Amino acid sequence: MKLDTMMQELEALGKERTKKIYMSNGAKEPLFGVTIGSMKPFVKQIKIDQELAEQLYATGNYDAMYFAGIIADPNAMTEEDYDRWMEQAYFYMISDYVVAVTLAESDIAQEVSDKWIASGKDLKMSAGWHCYCWLLGNRKDEEFSKEKLMDMLEYVKQNIRQAPQRTQVAMNNFVMTVGVSFKPLHDEAVQIANEIGPIETKREGKKPGLLHAYEEIEKQVEKGRIGFKRKYVRC
Repeated sequence: MKLDTMMQELEALGKERTKKIYMSNGAKEPLFGVTIGSMKPFVKQIKIDQELAEQLYATGNYDAMYFAGIIADPNAMTEEDYDRWMEQAYFYMISDYVVAVTLAESDIAQEVSDKWIASGKDLKMSAGWHCYCWLLGNRKDEEFSKEKLMDMLEYVKQNIRQAPQRTQVAMNNFVMTVGVSFKPLHDEAVQIANEIGPIETKREGKKPGLLHAYEEIEKQVEKGRIGFKRKYVRC
């Protein structure tokens, strides 16, 4: 499918109510307000098309950027490509749910995520931590270094309250994901989550909220979901 045709299809799927929701979370014009569910028929039709994905992402249109992540070929993208996408990710719904998700299906996911975590830039750090969440929730435990993940848990414990807002959210999600999806460190994650306690979230125009990895892990324990792995990362 050509870019112009795909953009017309996305525009036709746009809903004003959905657009307002996206904008309340930080999306900016241009965007149409397309739900993820309404994109799925086109995902089945196109499957993987890296060239179209690059063209869509370059439009700067939020809906097009999101769809680009779904049809991209993760292993066709280099570290430089992911860095380029990251630089264009102007808010967390792109950095964490498009770029990080796409990266999580690549062979270089941990390598790139480690660099982003060490970058000192809020959206990059958030994307790096979230990429590990996507990885841990999908890949076998054997693919990860227990020692490395333990060091990351300790780092979160020591640094989460000094981190920028989006990174705090991502770090909290990382602790929760280790506790739920990486059985070898379940007990350690529970202990660290309890020590960290609740994390307050603040967003412009919204009431402050609280995140508590310990409580979220305990909920999954009660549901018998420890060790949960999702079949796919992307839609």
